[in-house]
Amino acid sequence: MDEQLDHAPCGFLTLSEDGYILAINQTLLKILNYNQDSLIGQHVNSILTVPARLFVQFYFFPLVKLEHQVEEMYISLETTKEEEIPVLINALLKREKERTVLDCILIPMHKRNEYENELLLAKKETEEALKAKHKAMAELETTLKKLEIQKEALLELNQENQKYQIETKKELELARIIQETSLTDPINNDQFQMEVFYNASGELSGDIYGIYKIDPYRYGIILLDVMGHGISSALITMTLHSLFQRLISAGFPVDLVMKELDSHLHKLFHNNEEARHYSTGIYLLIDTDKQKIDYVNAGHPPALWQDPNGTQYELCFTAPPLGTFEDVVFKTNTFTYKKGGRLLLYTDGVDPLASNYLAPLLRKTASLPLCKLKQEILTSLHNEKNVYHKSDDESFILVDFK
Repeated sequence: MDEQLDHAPCGFLTLSEDGYILAINQTLLKILNYNQDSLIGQHVNSILTVPARLFVQFYFFPLVKLEHQVEEMYISLETTKEEEIPVLINALLKREKERTVLDCILIPMHKRNEYENELLLAKKETEEALKAKHKAMAELETTLKKLEIQKEALLELNQENQKYQIETKKELELARIIQETSLTDPINNDQFQMEVFYNASGELSGDIYGIYKIDPYRYGIILLDVMGHGISSALITMTLHSLFQRLISAGFPVDLVMKELDSHLHKLFHNNEEARHYSTGIYLLIDTDKQKIDYVNAGHPPALWQDPNGTQYELCFTAPPLGTFEDVVFKTNTFTYKKGGRLLLYTDGVDPLASNYLAPLLRKTASLPLCKLKQEILTSLHNEKNVYHKSDDESFILVDFK
């Protein structure tokens, strides 16, 4: 196992087809408080809790054999001290030399909150208003059979309801305009050429981004995706926007910017767990003088960096989504770049099924101007939506480094 994988910010495990441990990285060994010799050759059950053993036997392995992969499955590991460690596991079955092996990535998740992002506050209020209207109309119709005078009351109620719908539509349109106005323009100068795309799935969006010139050499780019895509998500994006605009413009380090955004979300929902929202996000601080990029990825789809020679790197997440866990340490990753590279940041609405079509597309279009690449992505996105009929907010940022 190479050094980078051995000390990756997540656990890595290679299993035989029947579940015996063939390789394990130092990160996972440290989490479980094991040494390598005590686990190599042992069955994976030796590091699982009892319920997880049953789950792995009757669900995980059959699913792997059927689909050759598993994505975002939760199981529990057990340390040498019999402590339970919930993890998120992604696994891929592959043929290696003379045998079939199962590569697994395990990400510790100390706390998991389930959110119902399909039931938004606006939808609840609308449904309750409609129920009240139907009930009132039924009562009025019954009364009208006895007293014709109630007709005026029914007409008045209908007029008020129409007025409410018109006013609500106007308010939503105004909110949409305000939200889109807060988005910054792309920067095009002797350092960069940029293209952006932003599309809300409804009147309002849970996506928000910002592009800022901090000083002559430093630039900040941030992209956030708040769960859901309605009024509640849009309100949260606006509170986050005012905060990150101030922090980035002042030149704060990337880890501190993300820590402050995380703390802000925790404070918003401190006394209301039912309304709690989380947000994925990625923030990059670009130094054109030193030609380096610092970044933190909080549970966001991995950004793609492509060197001038076509080599690609994924800026994978280094922390859980904002607002999920208390006292998260946001680790800053840094890499140097060469002029002529290309960067793509996007929200999950651009690749909703994690189909990995963006990386090949970016590689294939390396010689195209940025505006042409933007059209290629939009065409591919349109085709994906036609196949899967999925509606979500869509945002992406393209950057060419001159």
